[in-house]
Amino acid sequence: MQTTTTTTHSAHLADLERSISRVVKGKEEVIRLALTSLLARGHLLIEDVPGVGKTTLAQSLANSFHCSFQRIQFTSDMLPGDVIGVSVFNPVTQDFEFKPGPIFANIIVADEINRTTPKTQSALLEAMNESQITVDNHTHPLPKPFLVLATQNPIEHHGTYPLPESQLDRFLMRIRMGYPARASEKEILRNDSSRATADQITPVMDATDVIAMQDAASRVKVDDSLLDYALEIVERTRQTEQLSLGVSTRGAVMLHRAAQARALLEGRDYCLPDDFKQLILPVFAHRVVVSSRYVSTQKKSEQAETILREIMDTTRVPL
Repeated sequence: MQTTTTTTHSAHLADLERSISRVVKGKEEVIRLALTSLLARGHLLIEDVPGVGKTTLAQSLANSFHCSFQRIQFTSDMLPGDVIGVSVFNPVTQDFEFKPGPIFANIIVADEINRTTPKTQSALLEAMNESQITVDNHTHPLPKPFLVLATQNPIEHHGTYPLPESQLDRFLMRIRMGYPARASEKEILRNDSSRATADQITPVMDATDVIAMQDAASRVKVDDSLLDYALEIVERTRQTEQLSLGVSTRGAVMLHRAAQARALLEGRDYCLPDDFKQLILPVFAHRVVVSSRYVSTQKKSEQAETILREIMDTTRVPL
């Protein structure tokens, strides 16, 4: 039976989903995955070709509740200090003062994150994993909630730097937008200004509401049989010869949190097998590395998904 709190959160989340769907047309599942990342205190990587609405989705989510918001356009000449901030000498106090960078906000839209160099990409590692920044031996906590929504172009495109495995592992999910259906694309053409519409979204909740929902998601009940199911898949990714790198322990933790968040989004205070099964690909696919011996005409990311599907299809789902 649903609790009153769960029902209230579900109603707020439905309002949030409707708010975003007014701008991001025909992408209901993508929106739900983005909200799942928010509830699970995770970060979201949106990978696709330019011009399909990656930044629009990120901005729409950021504008849907009262919070601080920064958009960082990553370029090849960007330095770590441009992201986290720098220490500047103050001649009045005769001391160095820390000037916070754009990372100090609730929602960070890291646009085209793989356009910048690995040195600058690494500036996000501590922030995404521990919600803090260390500069000159001083630790600075980041505001809560804290969510990085990063977009990246496919690595086959020119001028991109592939994200290292340690960086990818910090993202709860990697999703793709895909091209919109024809009816949705026609509606976008009629509106002709999706970016302006995203800026006009009316916030439906504040930061404290988001934190309360994140706490509620962490209390969603998960049966041991579901944990065994998740761990069986994790173990098989480490044993198969098709993968040279299996899912990490962080990946297993992220799946658990994402399944709890999905259950809350569905208005439940308990998890079902489907909560885990539906999230295995977006949570695991970017954490595994396909073995060089596994030759295929598919892209590496698509190969990883194919292997994970095979593992899922041959793993017994708890009833």
